[in-house]
Amino acid sequence: MGRFREKSGEEGNEASVDMSPLIDCVFILLIFFIVTTTFVEETGVDVDKPQAASSAALDKNSIMIALTKEGDIRYGGRGIAMNEIRPLVRRLLNGDPSLPVIIEADEGSKTGLMIQILDEVKLAKPDDPPTVSVATRM
Repeated sequence: MGRFREKSGEEGNEASVDMSPLIDCVFILLIFFIVTTTFVEETGVDVDKPQAASSAALDKNSIMIALTKEGDIRYGGRGIAMNEIRPLVRRLLNGDPSLPVIIEADEGSKTGLMIQILDEVKLAKPDDPPTVSVATRM
């Protein structure tokens, strides 16, 4: 009898709905949403970004590199060295070459360090350099 099962008991025959196809559909939808969800990767440090009159909202899918006031460079919540930026950006751009790189530099950080980070990012793909932006407050 396909979708309905008959129960036999003292009260007579009762029809009930088979719930297993519904549970299968719910699990398939759950897997679909988990696989298609985009996770935003934060830098893992609070940076006091400078104010800019020409600021604009950027895409959530991007490579975020933070530069703190103390001169620490962070990606994905962990500290990285200057010589780790180029291989990191090269590896991430091999997965998606259209990803922009966003540098979150603290207002009190040294400009020279930010320029070094910018150079390392651009040298990761010298033949086709990525789009690089500096994050500011809106």
